Amino acid sequence: MTDIVTDDRHDFGTGLLKASVRSHGAELVALSNGTDDLLWNAGPAWPRQSPVLFPIIGRLPEHEITLDGTPVRLKQHGLARDRAFRWIARTPEGCTLELVDDGESRALFPSAFRLRMVYLIENNTLRVSYHLHNPDSTSTLHASLGAHPAFRWPLKDGVAKDSYRLIFEYDEPLPVRRIGADGLLLPEKQHTPVRDNVLALTDKLFEKDALIMEKPESRSVDMVGPDGAGLRFVWGGFKELGLWTKPGADFLCIEPWYGYATPAGFKGDFSQKPGLLHLKPGESWTAFWSVKAI
Repeated sequence: MTDIVTDDRHDFGTGLLKASVRSHGAELVALSNGTDDLLWNAGPAWPRQSPVLFPIIGRLPEHEITLDGTPVRLKQHGLARDRAFRWIARTPEGCTLELVDDGESRALFPSAFRLRMVYLIENNTLRVSYHLHNPDSTSTLHASLGAHPAFRWPLKDGVAKDSYRLIFEYDEPLPVRRIGADGLLLPEKQHTPVRDNVLALTDKLFEKDALIMEKPESRSVDMVGPDGAGLRFVWGGFKELGLWTKPGADFLCIEPWYGYATPAGFKGDFSQKPGLLHLKPGESWTAFWSVKAI
């Protein structure tokens, strides 16, 4: 596991919501509404809080594959979460950071890219935007990009974890996918544990790793406790949604993705890996998620 580095941070926000982002990984490391911390504290169960997943989500077979004959060597979730982003702007309301390919990144992933992360708090809402650009003049950028924020679960001390539920915007009847012991996407689809638009949260749901919704109808979900208070999570531009925790840990990750782990048995070129973005020379792509207390 890569050691987590303490480095330059930017604190920002309003009287209703405050946040902190660090340059290492462009990672959100604090989020508070003044009375409660909403973000996981990076405890021993999992040392991260909101990593940026790029240029893969999940794992490659044996952490290696080829792209047009050139090796791609990436650990789980890619390289962005362990790289120092450059500050582009820092304001009282937010910040912008950028990661551009270089010799170090190309040794792992032989493609040009520019990834910008924009954090902005307006009133009581944090919005996190992802802007991916292919600066290459001749080659297509094949990549995945995803979010991995971990929120406190339970959000309030002394409240039972299994009293919480997720309430989706719409009914979610489609099957879900799972990850195997090798970190690859299993071929079987499973009946969803979502009942109409409600998922009762228990540690048991995650004993076999993440729940993956390939085509969610919803673009928002409320995580609420027994009193109806909680947080509202909204996303756009992403296709898939992952839900994950380590059973026994006090966090829940709500993860909008464009892409997913390599399917078990996949042997093709990286460019043919299912779920990728394919940005032609000069093309860009953007997505976002936002969160607020309710």
